[in-house]
Amino acid sequence: MESVSGNGSGDFPPGTSVSVLKDRRTDALGDLRVLPDEILCTILTRLTPRDVARLSCASSCCFLCSVMYILCNEEPLWMSLCLSIVNRQLEYKGSWKKTALHQLDVLDTYTEACKRTLQFDGFNSLFLYRRLYRCYTSLNGFSFDDGNVERRENISLEEFRKDYDGQKPLLIDGLTDNWPARKSWTSEQLSLKYSDTKFRISQRSSKKVNMKFKDYISYIQIQHDEDPLYIFDDKFAEAAPDLLKDYSVPYLFQEDYFDVLDIDQRPPFRWLIIGPERSGASWHVDPGLTSAWNTLLSGRKRWALYPPGRVPLGVTVHVNEDDGDVNIETPSSLQWCLDFYPLLADHDKPIECTQLPGETIYVPSGWWHCVLNLETTIAVTQNFVNSKNFEYVCLDMAPGFHHKGICRAGLLALDDGGFEHIEKNSMSHENSSNYSDHTRKEKRVRTCQSVENTDNGNCTDMSSCDSLGDLEYSYDVNFLAMFLDNERDHYSSLWSSGNCIGQREFRDWLWKLWVGRPGIRDLIWKGACLALNAGKWYERVKEICAFYDFPSPPQDEKLPVGTGSNPVYLMDDYVTKIFVEGGLEASLYGLGTELEFHHLLCNSTSSLKNYIPSVLASGILVFENGSYRVIPWDGRGIPEVIASSNLITPLHKEVDYPFGVWGKKQFEYQIAGTPSHESGNCGQSSSMWPYIVTKRCRGKIFAELRDNLSSKDALNLASFLGEQLHNLHLLPVPSPSPNHSIPMVIGDCTESSQGNGFSKNTDNPAESELFVSILNRRRNNVTKRLSEWGDPIPSKLIEKVNEYIPDDLSVFFDIFKNETEVCRSLTWIHSDVMDDNIYMTENNISDPCMEENMHVTRSDISNGQKHSWHPSHILDFSDLTLGEPILDLIPIHLDVFRGDSRLLKQFLDSYKIPFLRKESLKNESHGNRSDQLSYRTMCYCILYDENVLGAIFSLWKELRTATTWEEVEEKVWGDLNNYVGFS
Repeated sequence: MESVSGNGSGDFPPGTSVSVLKDRRTDALGDLRVLPDEILCTILTRLTPRDVARLSCASSCCFLCSVMYILCNEEPLWMSLCLSIVNRQLEYKGSWKKTALHQLDVLDTYTEACKRTLQFDGFNSLFLYRRLYRCYTSLNGFSFDDGNVERRENISLEEFRKDYDGQKPLLIDGLTDNWPARKSWTSEQLSLKYSDTKFRISQRSSKKVNMKFKDYISYIQIQHDEDPLYIFDDKFAEAAPDLLKDYSVPYLFQEDYFDVLDIDQRPPFRWLIIGPERSGASWHVDPGLTSAWNTLLSGRKRWALYPPGRVPLGVTVHVNEDDGDVNIETPSSLQWCLDFYPLLADHDKPIECTQLPGETIYVPSGWWHCVLNLETTIAVTQNFVNSKNFEYVCLDMAPGFHHKGICRAGLLALDDGGFEHIEKNSMSHENSSNYSDHTRKEKRVRTCQSVENTDNGNCTDMSSCDSLGDLEYSYDVNFLAMFLDNERDHYSSLWSSGNCIGQREFRDWLWKLWVGRPGIRDLIWKGACLALNAGKWYERVKEICAFYDFPSPPQDEKLPVGTGSNPVYLMDDYVTKIFVEGGLEASLYGLGTELEFHHLLCNSTSSLKNYIPSVLASGILVFENGSYRVIPWDGRGIPEVIASSNLITPLHKEVDYPFGVWGKKQFEYQIAGTPSHESGNCGQSSSMWPYIVTKRCRGKIFAELRDNLSSKDALNLASFLGEQLHNLHLLPVPSPSPNHSIPMVIGDCTESSQGNGFSKNTDNPAESELFVSILNRRRNNVTKRLSEWGDPIPSKLIEKVNEYIPDDLSVFFDIFKNETEVCRSLTWIHSDVMDDNIYMTENNISDPCMEENMHVTRSDISNGQKHSWHPSHILDFSDLTLGEPILDLIPIHLDVFRGDSRLLKQFLDSYKIPFLRKESLKNESHGNRSDQLSYRTMCYCILYDENVLGAIFSLWKELRTATTWEEVEEKVWGDLNNYVGFS
């Protein structure tokens, strides 16, 4: 503030002192003054809470820093900082700055230095004022009781399906009249019963936040946040199971195809929703294009909805071109209502309504919607898949990105080549040269952004954005399917991380629907064709069958079986598998290694051969000049069609099996640590498909029997697996070619080793060097990979993973060297002994081999009675490789045994081979961590290609709060340290 004396010129009376406020911003911010306040606040969110606290304290001592003091003490900033570092149960301390510092255990340190609230004149910010206004605004006048969403009461199921299901939103009254929740779901009643129960909080944060209900109620009573914390808990049934007794799914929505899955297998589908005034859900389309119902028990909600393809003003849709992951950038529901809604012309406004207690709103598949709580509300919602939206859900699962953008943003998602893409799809044919060239990693979908007319304050017509030729948008599955990327292999392409269900789980879901609900197989087949290109695979397997004069799969078995990444078909006494996982090169190595293994096994005396289905035929299916051709191949040599195509050059040609296990190990080395979408030809359409035909086993896969298997039969299974893995790991391993150079990486140094020799940097055998090189490559990007996998892997453990794993994995193999010899440490590894790769037969059938007309079909579902079963075969050796024996234990313990230590012990009693050599066992007493089986196995879990950590934290939910990897190691693998084995 400056004092200016009047100069007697007539402006002011002589002697009058006038105060003039000087704008602090220019001097206080210096070069930063060119940045808008919004950008400055965004930059501050990138700092740590400690740094912002220090900057806040320093800024309070200086005039020139006063603006930074103001920015550093903004509550929305501290809310964002706090939620980014939450590492324990959240307890609100009256302000977000205090809450954040409490989380860091430094509250006293900083509040002493900054306990006074300072005030400064001479600084104005429209951005900060608007944000402050949103924090304190009242929503009493936001109700739309005369909204334009239809309201009905006592509607019949037939009328709902005919006029509303899959078509338009509907508000329904009377569905909750008999719910206990109508009376018991109030803040007061819930506080009495669930005061200390922890619920999940939904907020724009990568961290999972939990609060005790009593702390949350205290928070909503005193907070003044622009976008308050919101209980949005999909696990509320675990935290408070009695809540499920207070409501039931309304009769209109009881058809749900996801209910064939166990509760822990299906994607999140039901949520408890509690939030104060100003909270809500910003603009979004429900996950997987599912439909939803939402019932309000207390309070009032304002809803706004747009039909599919109509992107709201202010919303941007981002679609990743590699995996189709969709990210929506949107203002909060309150900000949208205050800042964007007033700009809309009447014909551009959304469909709106105010939902009252006891009312249920139905939101169809694909509809945009946002919700603003006008007062404290309590609600329950569920998403579902039924006959009306099943094809849309399957479509949304399909690999690619065009169709995902079109489903949400309409024709605005089309880029300049969009119409060419449609034309190509309409004339699509199988051509290996038509690979997609994805040069951009992320595409920002053009949204329907209304432009404010500065002359009259009105907005342009949103519909005018859709003037894209003569193509008219339709939320019709046949129209949307035109935008599928048919140049990608739908069966093996990278799956979007945003899909509501994983690839393996999706195939399992289709299979269970196919078997359990034969009446809707036509619909299931349509969905499988959209998501997996099932129709094309069915045509291909029929060509293979015709060549060998085998019967084709019948109509009721034309869907690929199992959950694996390669299509598998059952027909009469045969099983045909087509290799597609990882692309053509990976498929050739998969088949070549399996054939090399079968040849070795057949010439051995191992009893393992009695428990593996015999190979009847193998080869390559080729599509050329509009027709298919079958080329038999036994794995030896290089097929002429491969040699002449110039698509793939085997890594060494002079051996009997150029695509055998050592070539496969080199291929693994080449792609190790490479993102899935960049490795090999993964996802690219091919015109060649390796295949194998084996004899069909009788009985059922263990996955079907798990829940009805007796304890005795489960122990017998564990013994069987121990015996067969014992036999597998004792089989001789082919030697590398003497002239074959084996690349390796020790730390960051790449070397080369010849044949059976040793590298100059280590005394380990060459076979181990290659294995170590692969592990070290995977280790290099382990933090990134675990971060991409995300929940349920605790973020605290991801941050510590580099401290836990050795810098150089070669330390695991130094222990195999003694003074006189280097022990061979690598064996054949199945890699995929899981519940769908184990066959079992009833004990009253003695012969495990196929007998005419005796096999059990997939439709022969258990009637719930317990039978006695014994394991007969181990299936699917397409993932065969060489590695340390302990690797085979990981899928067995996590997937087959589901972490049951009793079964693990039974397995080890039958396995008998030591996992560590005697010299290393002696060294355990010296405290070398790499000598401990539990530590080695845990490291392999972290470095595993598949997300086995997700399985660990799903099986042992208590480990989600673990603070060290050692806790996880001890809980999951600690029993291994007591295992010695027998020589």
